[in-house]
Amino acid sequence: MSIIIKSASEIEKMRVACKLASEVLEMIAPHVVVGVTTNELNQLCHDYIVDVQNAIPAPLNYRGFPKSICTSVNHQICHGIPNDKPLKNGDIVNIDITVIKDGYHGDTSKMFCLGNVSPFAQRLVTVTREALFLGIAQVKPGNRFGAIGHAIQKYAESNRYSVVQEFCGHGIGKDFHEEPHVMHFGKPNDGEFMEPGMIFTIEPMINQGKRHMKMMADKWQAVTKDHSLSAQWEHTVLVTETGHEILTLRTEEL
Repeated sequence: MSIIIKSASEIEKMRVACKLASEVLEMIAPHVVVGVTTNELNQLCHDYIVDVQNAIPAPLNYRGFPKSICTSVNHQICHGIPNDKPLKNGDIVNIDITVIKDGYHGDTSKMFCLGNVSPFAQRLVTVTREALFLGIAQVKPGNRFGAIGHAIQKYAESNRYSVVQEFCGHGIGKDFHEEPHVMHFGKPNDGEFMEPGMIFTIEPMINQGKRHMKMMADKWQAVTKDHSLSAQWEHTVLVTETGHEILTLRTEEL
């Protein structure tokens, strides 16, 4: 399977789907407060995607996933399943949104800090976001995909954090997951060369402790093995003729 180069019309459809995904995160932000349950956040996002955006929440029933969004709290690395447990003061939570519009996927996630978050938790969240953007800065024609992972790993480890290696970014378009696998660690000369028209996610998962993870019995939720905090941010990125375009950029990031 090779990396799909998107046509101009496909890129436009991806822009629409990605904008919708970013707007779900903007919509849900005021609702992410102490005391809310992730199930309540899931329902709000589901209703907004279906009723307002006239789109489809991609995670719902994807390989059996039971909810419309992923919510990963504290030591959950990714693919957290929304539940009825209220969020607490000091929690950090990743909300991961993927929307399907006119057959194309837009995928993005953001960290939220609830109430009085400890300085060390806030620092992890901030450094992970900075690592994402250092990875995105490597996206341009002629660079290898390894440059993305190398930039992320170097920055994370310089801050004494570790990079989860079992999960990665991915190509995206008509399918939720396409080629290539976009690693968040490695050497700058690893991987294929980037070309204009490629679209993929970059979504580093950074742990406060060691990088090792374990899967829960549901085969979805991944948590840190040492129970340390984990953070993740995600954008969908297009390789342009001169560099890159972040398709899921939110208004707050402009």
